[in-house]
Amino acid sequence: MSLAISPAARAALEQWLDHLRVLDGVAANTLKAYTADVSGYLAFMAGHRGGGEGLAALATLPHADLRAWMAHERGRGVAARSLARSLSAVKGFTGWLAEREGLDATAVLSTRSPKFRRKLPRPLAEDDARAMISTVADQSTEDWIAARDQAVVTLLYGCGLRISEALGLPAAAQPLPEVLRITGKGDKQRLVPVLPAARAAVARYAALCPFDLTSGVLFRGARGGPLNPRQIALVMERARNALGLPATATPHAMRHSFATHLLNAGGDLRAIQELLGHASLSTTQAYTAVDSARLMEVYARSHPRA
Repeated sequence: MSLAISPAARAALEQWLDHLRVLDGVAANTLKAYTADVSGYLAFMAGHRGGGEGLAALATLPHADLRAWMAHERGRGVAARSLARSLSAVKGFTGWLAEREGLDATAVLSTRSPKFRRKLPRPLAEDDARAMISTVADQSTEDWIAARDQAVVTLLYGCGLRISEALGLPAAAQPLPEVLRITGKGDKQRLVPVLPAARAAVARYAALCPFDLTSGVLFRGARGGPLNPRQIALVMERARNALGLPATATPHAMRHSFATHLLNAGGDLRAIQELLGHASLSTTQAYTAVDSARLMEVYARSHPRA
């Protein structure tokens, strides 16, 4: 049974989380995951080393202790991908602590993450994406709900929005402008062009919606409250069954498709990164299933030669 985390370690964890929240704008869900990951790590170390660890000891733990923790996590069924995320959180906390305390955290920071196969997203073919947009409108007998579902899916594919971003649009955003300012993960803002088809789809929904759209969110559920993302997932499930598409044809797949089809049409990877709101180019590369040959092609075409 693990011992309690020392008060000093718990206080340091809270200060690190506050730092991430205030200075780095890290999203609430990410902070929640970091809290669980690092708290579990600190509790394990307290038990493994026989007591609540002081800050200096935490920052300078040897490789053997890190390996013991990782083995413990794998032993209780934690997948390699989840363990890699936990280790990343531990390194972030330890690096911050070492810098603050003037300590050498080389052993912790140099610990290798477990290898895992990164799941590549599966975008829809262009014809299938267009068919999905039209077919979701056939899944409801109420015109306004059919128009609503089609407008949401059009925004996912036409603008590359996350489902949370589309459903979080305020009613005041209608009529949609030619460029939307979207607040994404970590409260980071980006500008996204809006295609005429997306503006038209949202305008049709707004005209048919039986609820007051002068305040609150733009997209409403059947009783007038905010639309639950599960409803869009369900209507897309029915549409993909009607079209014979695989289970990977989800709301998020429409965002993948947006990026992939832009890239296939010659779009610049950095520009697509900005449109998607990714902090890292490697994330965009995974979303778009780009191979090394395609990256080299973009590099060869875009690099400013001397």
